[in-house]
Amino acid sequence: MTKVIQNVQLLTEQGELVTTSLTIEDGKIASVGGDIPAGAEIIEGNGHFISPGFVDVHTHLREPGFEHKETIATGSASAAKGGFTTICAMPNTKPVPDSVENMQLINGLIKESAVIRVLPYGSLTKDISGEVRTNIEELKANGAVAFSDDGVGIQLSSTMYEQMKEAAQHNMVVVAHCEDNSLIYDGVMHEGKRNLELGLPGIPSICESVQIARDVLLAEAAGARYHVCHVSSKESVRAVRDAKAAGIRVTAEVCPHHLLLEEMDIPSDDANWKMNPPLRAADDKDSLHAALLDGTIDCIATDHAPHTTEEKCCGMVGAPFGIVGFETAFPLLYTKFVETGKWTLKQLVDWMSVKAAEIFELPYGKIEVGCSADLVLIDLNKEQAIDAEGFVSKGRNTPFNGWVAKGWPVMTIFEGNIVYQEAE
Repeated sequence: MTKVIQNVQLLTEQGELVTTSLTIEDGKIASVGGDIPAGAEIIEGNGHFISPGFVDVHTHLREPGFEHKETIATGSASAAKGGFTTICAMPNTKPVPDSVENMQLINGLIKESAVIRVLPYGSLTKDISGEVRTNIEELKANGAVAFSDDGVGIQLSSTMYEQMKEAAQHNMVVVAHCEDNSLIYDGVMHEGKRNLELGLPGIPSICESVQIARDVLLAEAAGARYHVCHVSSKESVRAVRDAKAAGIRVTAEVCPHHLLLEEMDIPSDDANWKMNPPLRAADDKDSLHAALLDGTIDCIATDHAPHTTEEKCCGMVGAPFGIVGFETAFPLLYTKFVETGKWTLKQLVDWMSVKAAEIFELPYGKIEVGCSADLVLIDLNKEQAIDAEGFVSKGRNTPFNGWVAKGWPVMTIFEGNIVYQEAE
């Protein structure tokens, strides 16, 4: 069936919006503009902005093993509601995708219940313990999009170096949650001013940045492609910037919450404000903005990390790290940065789709003839308050509940089929 999405606003390469239509055939973009083929199914765009479906390279779907927090079905539906059509799922599940058998299990679950494209990570070590190395060649052959032990930093330099060398042989990206365990000090939020006011143990920024500094040198020695998860501090930005200047093949991501919030925004000992890495100081947040604009940081990723209300109802000390992000990422960033003139719409779309896909050499995140018809229609004028109780995700753990934001996805199309549509 041929489909035509008519009356949509599309960004040009120059960043201007033009009214056009898109024709879809066999799940791919057949043409942009031109005549409407006879007999085509018409999807009315109502003058809304059409973007490539967003690509999120850092997500947690919890299944298998932690289905009380999220499932592949609920997580992928939540992502679709937020405009994402390709997401990469981190390996901190149970079992961990550290063997062919476990990877095939997860692939089967994805095929059974995902409504969008879910690409699983393979773990770097068995049971993400940081000790016994996994077989990168076998896991790649069974669908691993990249390799990470996200959730924990790999403590042994030799383990990281050996896996980087192995990954380089197979042209795979090593993706790292950077955290030196000896510098965590049982902290639950940033070590700065606010943690002292709240009487809570802090995590120093150096916990993250020293491991990034180590890893970029290991990546250089190994000839590896290396990607840094959720950069949060000015020291980390400096380490990535210096590595890029030295010609090391490093890329980096930043999360919406680290761009939008800082430590002094935390109102109380509320675990919905607890994430890892934590919200840093105001000058760290400023450094992240500058790093996005100058290309030091390559893309935006949500680090969508759902937990149950019961797990998050106590104070920070007893609660797990993490907040949800799929359903709020674009509206929050559009409202706070595009509407205020700090970014262009094209920059935001590039950071959430094009650049993210390029890191892993994925053929997604763009609107071009022959590409998969992965698209999101966004009402840039729609304004509403964030309501956590209305999330599709099982997780309600967000610090943004009640925030008013503008620019909401109203329809998401994956491989030519509507997978999310706003209720009339």
